[in-house]
This record gives sequence, C-alpha cells and structure tokens, in this order.
Amino acid sequence: MANLKEIRNRITSVSSTMQITSAMKMVSAAKLKKAQDAITAMRPYSDKLTELLQSLSASLDADSGSKFADNREVKKVLVVAITSNRGLAGAFNSNILKQTTVLNDEVYAGKQVDFVAIGKKANDFWAKRAKVIANHSGIFDDLTFDSVAAIAEDLMEQFVSGNYDRIDIVYNKFKNAATQLVMTEQFLPIVPAAGGDAISADYTFEPSKAEIVEQLIPKSLKTQLYKAVRDSFASEHGARMTAMHKATDNATELRDQLKLTYNKARQAAITNEILEIVGGAEALNN
Repeated sequence: MANLKEIRNRITSVSSTMQITSAMKMVSAAKLKKAQDAITAMRPYSDKLTELLQSLSASLDADSGSKFADNREVKKVLVVAITSNRGLAGAFNSNILKQTTVLNDEVYAGKQVDFVAIGKKANDFWAKRAKVIANHSGIFDDLTFDSVAAIAEDLMEQFVSGNYDRIDIVYNKFKNAATQLVMTEQFLPIVPAAGGDAISADYTFEPSKAEIVEQLIPKSLKTQLYKAVRDSFASEHGARMTAMHKATDNATELRDQLKLTYNKARQAAITNEILEIVGGAEALNN
C-alpha cells in the first residue's frame, strides 16, 4: 500500500502542475493577441521610415554626413540584449544569451564589449561575465514609446560622445506563436542603403536633405529600438504559450500513465488479498 500511496501523491503533484501550466498558457495567449496586433501594425511604418532614412543617407555627400553615420574603427562595442524578466518560455531567453555570447567571444573577440540589458534574464547572465552599463528590466511594466525613446536617446549619446564605436541590438523577432527568429541589428552607426537605392537627385527637398536626415535619424532610431522591444515582447508570450502548451500535454500524458500504473497496482493488491482469503478458507476446510 505504500507504493500505492506514493503513486497517488505523484498523480496529485502532476495534476497540480498541469493546472498551473494550463493557466499560464491561457494568460500568455491573451497577452499575445494584443502584443501581436501592436507589432503587426507598427512594422510597415518602421520599415518604410528606415528605408527612407537609408536612401536619404546614401544620397548625401561625404562631407555632409550625419554624426550618427560616423564609421570609426571598431574598438569599443555596446550590445543591447533584449530578453524577458521571467522564464518558463522555452528557448526564448537562452537563444539571446547564446547569440550575445557569440558576439562577445567570437565576432568582437579582442575588443571591449559592454552590455545594456533590457530584461532581467540578460542582466543576471551578463552582470557576472562582463560590464553591464545599464539595466532596463522595469520597462516591461509600462511598455510605451516614450520609455523606450529615453533608452534610445542614451544609446545615441553614448555613440556620439565616442564612448562606443558600434552599437548592436540582439532580440527575438516575432514570426508566429511557435517561431521566433534571433536578430542581430546594427543600431549605430546607421547603415546607408546601396548607392543604387538612393533617392533620385531630381527631387527638390525643403528643407535640405541634410536637415531632413538629422530630423529623421533620432525618430528612426527610437522607432527601431521600440520595434525590437515590441517584437521581443510578442515573442516572449508566443514562446511561453507554446512552452506551457507542451508542458500541459506532457503533464496530461504523465498523469494518465500514473493512473494506469496506480490502477494496475491496486488491482494486483486486491487480487492478492482475494487469493489470501481463499487460501485461508481452504486451509480451514481441510
């Protein structure tokens, strides 16, 4: 009977876990819908703004280039790692940490690499291994454009002041609930489009192209970072919903197996008791 009690306790434990994972799945599914709508609506605007900025930048003379397009020899790199504050989201966070590790150990080997953490998981990981100059884990409590724009302004200041020669963003791009793509984007200096994609010189610009670019660049960079954070936010809930769905299915399968094992053990115990009773009765008759 001790074995039966142990199996019964395991069934109770697995059932409790299944209820938790099922609830987490439903919560993430509800949050995912809103996050998905937000990033889907934002992407066309962000992509077009970036395309326009790159085309304008490519058509500028070298002497009139922007301070944000200053290509210096890369000695100091700042990596913006965007993760989540919580786990239980499958490989969502580990994929970002692996990619940032590749940047630190291989791509920028021998250079100074510092980090900006957006998300508690990134801060916990890199705080023990490298220099984290800023931790913005609280941004997900109130995810607005203004809060992200403040981070983007700080990154721009770090680049313009010469503290860093290149800034990269690493995040999960939302494709669907089951698929997230790890992206590494160059944030600064800005990357002009190929010469063939530059805006035709037949257009007249008012004010000048240089002034337009100087106005567009900060807006574009803020939008680029906001899109990355929004993508990561949607990806987090998609990854967690998928992970919790699989966990719930696994818990259900394990519970069913334990119930079958319990019923077999219980049936065997009952059969043994019946045999003992029958054997005892026969002994008395003899």
